[in-house]
Order: sequence, then C-alpha cells, then structure tokens
Amino acid sequence: MESGFGSLINILRENPKKIVFTEGTDARILEAASRLLAGTFLAPVLVGNPEEVQKAAEEYGFNIRGAEIIDPEDYDRFDEMVEMFCEIRKSKGMTPEKAIPMLRHGNYFGTMLVKMGVADALLGGATYSTADTVRPALQIIKTKPDNKIVSSCFILVRPVASGENTVYAMGDCAINIDPSEDDLVEIGIEVAKCAKIFGIDPRVAYLSYSSRGSGKGDSVDKMRNAAEKAKAAAPDLKIDGELQFDAAVSSKVAGTKSIGGDVAGQANTFIFPDINAGNIGYKIAQRLGQFDAYGPILCGLNAPINDLSRGCNAQEVYSMAIITAALA
Repeated sequence: MESGFGSLINILRENPKKIVFTEGTDARILEAASRLLAGTFLAPVLVGNPEEVQKAAEEYGFNIRGAEIIDPEDYDRFDEMVEMFCEIRKSKGMTPEKAIPMLRHGNYFGTMLVKMGVADALLGGATYSTADTVRPALQIIKTKPDNKIVSSCFILVRPVASGENTVYAMGDCAINIDPSEDDLVEIGIEVAKCAKIFGIDPRVAYLSYSSRGSGKGDSVDKMRNAAEKAKAAAPDLKIDGELQFDAAVSSKVAGTKSIGGDVAGQANTFIFPDINAGNIGYKIAQRLGQFDAYGPILCGLNAPINDLSRGCNAQEVYSMAIITAALA
C-alpha cells in the first residue's frame, strides 16, 4: 500500500515517539521491544520490576539493552501521579487510599504515564482483557472533545501480484455492541480518518442486508439514517448506504442494481451495523480471504491507546506498536 509500515516507520524516524508496554515481562512484548530498540525509530517503555523484566529478557534470549523500565512500586513521580489521578477522578470520589492500589497495576500506571507526558502512546492487552485496557483510557485519557464514544478500526491488508497491497478499513468490530445511528456516524468518520493513515482514500459504505431500500427492517433504517447523517456531518468524505456488501465492492453488482455514485462498487471502508456483523466480517476476510488483520485500533481517544489480543504473537505486537505510535 502507498502508505504502509515503511511509510509509518519513516514518519517515526523523523519524529521519534515513546510507547508504553503495560506487560513488561511478557515474552512477546520483550521480543517486540528488542526489535524496536534495534530499529531506533520508536522507544519502548516497559512497565514492571526492572530485575524481573531483565531476568525474563535473559531467559527468553532478547536483548533489551537501552530500554526504559519503570516500576509502579518504585517510581520517583508516583506521588505526583496519585495526585493527578485523584484530580481527574475527583467527581467519582477518588482518594489517595483508593488510587494507590489501582495505580500499582500496569494498565492504570501505564495510562497515567501517557497522561503525564512520559510517553506518547500505550499498547496493552497481551494479558489484560480489552475492558481492562479501555477502562483506564476512558477514565484518564478520555475521548476527544467532539467524540462521545470510543470505537475501533481494523486494517485488512493483502499483497497482490503487482507488488501493491489491497487495503481495507472496517469498523466497529470490537468495542460497541449495538451502536445507535449517532454512534455509527462517529464510527464512520473515525474509521475513515484511520484509513487515511494507511494510504486509503476512504469510500465509506454503511453495510446492510439491503441496498438503497431493497429490504425493510429497523437495522436497514438505522444504517440508511446513519449514512445520511454521516454525509451531513462530514461532507468532504465519500459515503453511501445502506448497501449490501456485494453492491459495495462489485461495480458489476452495483450496476445491475442501478446504484450509482462514487462509493457503490468501489468501497474500501466498511461500517457494520453491530459488533456481531463486524467481528464475523473481518474474521472471514482474515481467515478465508488471506488478509492480515491489524487491530483493533481504538478511535476517538485524546491519545493513542491500543489493545492487543491475548492470543497475539510478537510480530503482531511489533506491528501494532508502530501503528499506535504513528497515530501520535
């Protein structure tokens, strides 16, 4: 793709970033950190006890010399962190007594490192659940001023014979279970922004089992209305819906159904009606379509915080670290 990992790495070489890994003793994190240190374009910050992290790296055979390791149990700015966290959460009755045990956990501690400007981005979830990564982000980093929700985007990449890549963006496949019309507007705009980072000129299709009124139902109405609202909210974007998937990607099908416009038949950014459709859809593309799937990339936050699958491998950690830092 025109703007793939090579281009993201070049961006980071010009403006190096720091990324927090909340699980500093995990073998996959250590392998990815070792590769990042060798590349010199992205500095890993490992959360954990320095002796335990170094011991784990030696046992697994990874060189993390030069990595910054920060221990929640022995951090010279911990009192400042507690005070800031209590201020952020004062409306919820947060006290130092409550805050201290929370901030000893890597997910909360790492998120506060981003809030304090010690690092630019965070990648967690190798051992934490998605909820345990997203919750501190919502409480501490919070959504952008114009955003009401956090959503997610997957980038699907498949090499083709010409040497280029086929690249699609899909959302929301991981966070919002049954988004409302207004949620879908926000999701569509955020996923389109994410798509642009990967060189996609977004043509956004709001997907359904109906194309332009061919079917009936509440879900059809939701996607049609969301598409119209998204067009009004982002007139610079190419948006259409509701569209069936074949009408969205096949110009022949779109023509047969007499669906014109600059999205139908050539869509590359897909918005699903709910998490069922989204999660199933991207995994079909990944497993049967031989696409590499990168994500979930969290959208709508004030700083880049991303979640790993607990089944991830070191290559996925490395790739997601680059993506997450580039978002900064």
